[in-house]
Amino acid sequence: MIRICFYQHNQQLCGCRVSGHAGFAEQGEDIVCAGVSTAVQMTANMLTEIFKIPAEISVEDNCIGIRLPDSPSPEGVKVLEGFKLQMQLMKGDFPRFIQIKHTEV
Repeated sequence: MIRICFYQHNQQLCGCRVSGHAGFAEQGEDIVCAGVSTAVQMTANMLTEIFKIPAEISVEDNCIGIRLPDSPSPEGVKVLEGFKLQMQLMKGDFPRFIQIKHTEV
């Protein structure tokens, strides 16, 4: 299962953590993993390369974390909101393979 935790501060998105494997299909053929991986990579690239936001991106084995600066720009928050929306839509299509939770930080 892919686990996604969205972090909020004062009801505003400020980061997320994505970990795990969907287990929808064999490695290399898992469309759920591919979709989530592509979306999280695009989110990180939009933040750091397109909007030049100094977001903290951490990549570990089976885990990617994104954290916006302490005073996030409206653009950064909107990019994270777009990622959250995409993950909610994917969860609707593949509910057994994606888990989403929210944590106040």
